[in-house]
Amino acid sequence: MMPCFYKKFLGVECPGCGMQRSIIALLRGDFYESFMLYPALPLIIALIVLLIVHLIFKLKYGAMALKWLFILNAGVIIISFILKLTQEKDACCPY
Repeated sequence: MMPCFYKKFLGVECPGCGMQRSIIALLRGDFYESFMLYPALPLIIALIVLLIVHLIFKLKYGAMALKWLFILNAGVIIISFILKLTQEKDACCPY
């Protein structure tokens, strides 16, 4: 696994931390663990699939769907990142 330089130098996880472990869990068939490690992974996969389909078939509303899926994906990444930061803080410093 590649180390996270963000975590190494700043001491906190980056918004992408957990994605590698989540992909490995998904490939093993453990969907729950994959989702718990990185909740945005299913949306990222859907985004990539929709992008490829839109580029090949020129979907009528493909660009709009990609835009909203990207916004939803960014929101999930930001919310899960904030939750990780608050959970880490609570775990090490309960007061």
